[in-house]
Amino acid sequence: MSIAVERIISSSRRPKTLGAGKPGAISLAMGEPDSGTPTAIVEAAVNALTSGRTRYAPMAGSPELQHAIAQHTSAKYARPTSAEEIVLTHGGSAGLAATMLALINPGDRILIPEPTYSLYADHAAMIGAEVIWVPNLADGSLDLDTLHQQAADARMIVLCNPGNPTGRVYPDTDLHRLEQLLQDTPNLLLLADEAYADITFDGGTFTSALTLARARGQVICCSTFSKTYAMTGWRLGHVVAPVELANRINTIHRTINGPLSTFIQDAALTALEIPDADLQAAASYQQRRDIVLDLLSGLPAVEMLPPQGAFYAFPKINSSLTSDEMAARFAEAGVLVRSGSEFGPSGEGHIRISFATDVESLKEGLARFASTLKDLV
Repeated sequence: MSIAVERIISSSRRPKTLGAGKPGAISLAMGEPDSGTPTAIVEAAVNALTSGRTRYAPMAGSPELQHAIAQHTSAKYARPTSAEEIVLTHGGSAGLAATMLALINPGDRILIPEPTYSLYADHAAMIGAEVIWVPNLADGSLDLDTLHQQAADARMIVLCNPGNPTGRVYPDTDLHRLEQLLQDTPNLLLLADEAYADITFDGGTFTSALTLARARGQVICCSTFSKTYAMTGWRLGHVVAPVELANRINTIHRTINGPLSTFIQDAALTALEIPDADLQAAASYQQRRDIVLDLLSGLPAVEMLPPQGAFYAFPKINSSLTSDEMAARFAEAGVLVRSGSEFGPSGEGHIRISFATDVESLKEGLARFASTLKDLV
């Protein structure tokens, strides 16, 4: 890595390493499912290993897995999808990086609704692109008017939906106004990070960018096996894009990363066969989301939009301290959280809480949070 690029990334908003904290600290900081990978997936990987599936895979990935993801996508979103539109990637992060490296040039303007996942800005910094932060509206929805104003000379919008760190799910109306914006701006691309698409609450609906049929040629969707199937350490994701764009993304990905692990791709085929009803991820997180709402509601100086998906809450704390200072104080009190400033300019004053942990730890962590809060306001 060049000194210049390293300096740019170091000065960005990427999260600092929290470490384990003080002895006995409870982490409400990690964006990782606490459940283990389903047994059927693990067994599929073991069987692949013992049968000798340990050699190089095709550079573009397993044709069988590309075909299976294409079928899964077609059925899930009523969007006819071919295997040629699927790029298999080393986790969702590599898919995001390969997409931006393939489609963005130095000096291009990238519109990023925020608060949002901090990695997007790092990728832009590596390329030498210009980030235009577009704060969401007070209700968590997109500021479509500002996006329209900025779109004419922009190259890409990067959208995290459901949202990390807010847990908000953009309404159907927002997505279809984005579709119209794309139609009005033929050079503009939409990169949708939908890592949490399968985790929504209260019976709410999720509108995938893949359903924006009238702007199909401008939409790239990045997904991962990490959250839905609790496969974070397996490092497997995929990108869905029009064939011409998919080819460009795949060229970058395979040049940087090489082929994916053969046995992990075999296991992913088994993951796709698990019925959604058997995963139960959303129901489990719904219970914990409700605990967060119950324990944080009514706390002095705390404001929060209810999470509608993912497994994060993003309370705003009315304090004279910065987000970094508050996160440090919480860590001293034995509960690890993320500083809101990591997630874009409007994240300042907020704290991100992950409720992807067991119920007992969640309740104790929130109790420590509430106790420490008294000294911050």
